[in-house]
Amino acid sequence: MKNSGLIHLQKEIQPLRDKIINHPIYEEIRTIDDLKIFMEHHVFAVWDFMSALKVMQQKLTSIHIPWIPKGNANTRFLINSIVLEEESGLDQNGNRTSHFELYLEAMKQAGCNMIPVLTLLEKLKEGKSFSSSLYASNILESAEKFIRNTVETSILGDKIHLQAAVFTFGRRNLLPDMFINFVNELGLNNPNISIFKFYIELHAGKKRTDLSNLAVEMTTELCGNDEQKWTEATYAVKRSLYARLELWDSILETLRVGVSKSA
Repeated sequence: MKNSGLIHLQKEIQPLRDKIINHPIYEEIRTIDDLKIFMEHHVFAVWDFMSALKVMQQKLTSIHIPWIPKGNANTRFLINSIVLEEESGLDQNGNRTSHFELYLEAMKQAGCNMIPVLTLLEKLKEGKSFSSSLYASNILESAEKFIRNTVETSILGDKIHLQAAVFTFGRRNLLPDMFINFVNELGLNNPNISIFKFYIELHAGKKRTDLSNLAVEMTTELCGNDEQKWTEATYAVKRSLYARLELWDSILETLRVGVSKSA
């Protein structure tokens, strides 16, 4: 029998997920230049997803010595499987790389402006705070706000059931098939986006569905039958989805004026 808290959460967030999946941004991306603008801002969501995932790995698996079993084996499998793929998957040539580094290669191949994201990474490597690093990067305001929301809820937050819920329902499976099909069609005649096309294909198919089912199971286990936890989880997921919508709205506005702020 399906958990009532889960049913309520899914019902509450579905309108927001529908807005994201059916967002007009996908119809506005018609050319390679449009796609480059999208990539220049979407890359920050690719980056902070990995940071949020590593926080969950720290909290839900045993990474300390001496090692002792921790949590549910299915949850450990889910987190470790996604980390394995995201942090050290295969690129289009069969070489090991992270999905984020693959995305950077896709941006380089397409001719994107990479200064903001590379500046962010450099400042973080120097030990600068999230805030100062974001400020120095001069990225799109909504992208900065999106990252700050991730930092507050999924990176610095102290409630694992919220982090799991946002990861499961607020970050996964938000690129619709129509966008994936468009990229595939555009890539047929343009070798400059072959890496991005490969990246998009990595996030489709049966494996994605299998991992999503495990993610739902993980969130259900962490929230249990605690009504308060499900209420908190629902609010956190909505907050994450609103941040995504705001990011999409801002990119759409940029596409419509034809100029990237980061250019």
